[in-house]
Amino acid sequence: MVTTLIDARTVPPLDRHAMIFSTFDALQPGQAFDLVNNHDPVPLYFQFKSARQGQFEWHYIVEGPACWQVRIAKATPCPAAPGAQPECQAA
Repeated sequence: MVTTLIDARTVPPLDRHAMIFSTFDALQPGQAFDLVNNHDPVPLYFQFKSARQGQFEWHYIVEGPACWQVRIAKATPCPAAPGAQPECQAA
C-alpha cells in the first residue's frame, strides 16, 4: 500500500489543519497518510477526536524529539450483528 506523506513543516501554519482534514476526508476506508511535523501533533489528535470520532486511526511512527511522524488512517466500518449497536471506536 502506498501512503501519502504530508510534511506539515512545509505548509503555512494557518493552512495546515484544513489541508490535513481535506486529505483525510478524501481517503477511502482503510487508506492512510503519514504526517511529519517538528512537534508532537497531539492537538491535532484531539481535533480529530472531536470532529471525526470513531472514523480515524492514529499511530505514531516516530516520536521526536526533533521530528514526529504519525500515520492517520480512515477507519474501516465494523460490521454490526443484526439488531446490535456497533461499538467500534478507533483511536
